[in-house]
Amino acid sequence: MVNDKNHILLGGTAHSPEDVKALHDLGLQFAEIPITNLEKISALKDTYKDLSKRTGLYYLCHGPREGDPNDTEKLENVYFQKLLRVLNIMPDLDMRLLTIHLWMDPRFVKQKAISYKVDFLSRFLNHGRGMGIEICLENLSETASHLSDIFKVLPHLNLTLDIGHAQLLSSQNTSYGFVERFPERIKHVHIHDNRGGDSPEDDLHLPIGEGVVDFEGIFGELERMGYCSTCTLELRPAQIKACLAHVKKLLQIA
Repeated sequence: MVNDKNHILLGGTAHSPEDVKALHDLGLQFAEIPITNLEKISALKDTYKDLSKRTGLYYLCHGPREGDPNDTEKLENVYFQKLLRVLNIMPDLDMRLLTIHLWMDPRFVKQKAISYKVDFLSRFLNHGRGMGIEICLENLSETASHLSDIFKVLPHLNLTLDIGHAQLLSSQNTSYGFVERFPERIKHVHIHDNRGGDSPEDDLHLPIGEGVVDFEGIFGELERMGYCSTCTLELRPAQIKACLAHVKKLLQIA
C-alpha cells in the first residue's frame, strides 16, 4: 500500500491484540504480526479481525524461524509445512505480505543447503503467488552479493530489507548495497537499531537513535530510489513511543 502524501507507511510489530491497540494509539497505520504459534493465532483470529475493523489498522505477517539452517530434512518436512499453514491463515486476516527467514549466507550455510533453499523458495513462491500474497526474504547476515544469483533465478522473490541486521558482520551497513543493486526487490523495510557486532546476541533491537545505524543516510538512499511502501518498527510499543518522533523526522513524515 502507498501513502501518496508521505510515501512511507509506518507500522510496528504486534505480538498480541494489546500491542495492536497500542500501535493504533500511537497513530501507526499497520501492525506486523509474527506467527510463531499457529494454534495461538488461530484462537485469536476473530479478535484480530475485530481490532482491524475498529482501528483501521491492517496487518502484515512475519513467518516463524527456520531452525537449523543446514538441516534440509527438517526444512522440508517441518518448516515448509509450517509456512504453508501460515499462508492459509493469512487471507482470514487480509494479510498480503509475508516476510520469511531463510538464511542464505555462504559463510555459515552449506552450499548444498543453499541450493535446496532456492528450490524451496521456488515452490513456496508458487503457493504465495497463487493466493495473491507477496513473499519477501529477510536479509539476516547476507550481503547483496550473496543474494545476487538467488534473485536471478527467482524473479518473483522480493526482499524485506532489515536495516538493523544489515549493521552486523560488516564494516558498513549492507543496506546500501541492497538499495544500489536491488531497489526493485525491496517491498518492505524493518527498522531497529544496534551497536554493530558479529553474533546473534548483537541483534539488540534498540530504539532508533540508541545505536550506531546511519538511518539518516539509509533513509536518504531509500528516498532517492523512490521507495514508497511499508516500514515496520521492530520494537515493543513502549520503545516505539520513545523514538517515534525521531523516526518521523528522519522519514520526513508529518
